[in-house]
Amino acid sequence: KPVFKENGTVTAGSSSGRNDGASALMLMAAEKAQELGLRPMARIVSQAACGVSPEIMGIGPVPSTQKALQRANLTLDNIDLIELNEAFAAQSLACIKAMGLENSMDKININGGAIALGHPLGASGAIILTKLLHDMVRLGKRYGLATLCIAGGQGVATIVENMNI
Repeated sequence: KPVFKENGTVTAGSSSGRNDGASALMLMAAEKAQELGLRPMARIVSQAACGVSPEIMGIGPVPSTQKALQRANLTLDNIDLIELNEAFAAQSLACIKAMGLENSMDKININGGAIALGHPLGASGAIILTKLLHDMVRLGKRYGLATLCIAGGQGVATIVENMNI
């Protein structure tokens, strides 16, 4: 049954569930980590936030990813793993198509996305970044991208580099 429009295509089955969830990250300067005797998993290479029209809020990851890549002097070909928060199946597919990633599905949400795992709104960004970092370390991947849309017309993207390779 359509969720938003009487004859729409977005259903409960093609949307992420609203779930409880939590995630924690420790962010600090490399010097502080060294002082505390901690070994960083990764470093933030670049980050970007962009605004789009609220009517197309789901496409927000596209311009934010483009901006983050430009700031990092990287391309999507350099990115080994991607966590793209999937608020809706159609939204994720639109972002994948707009970024030209149709032939790179093997590096996107490799352990499932929000439709399968849930979308605890306030924690989703930290959750996808945590998933991404652990997969990068486990698989020995250098660069990762975490990106998500935000209701109201925003998108954010963060590019990280594995410090353990």
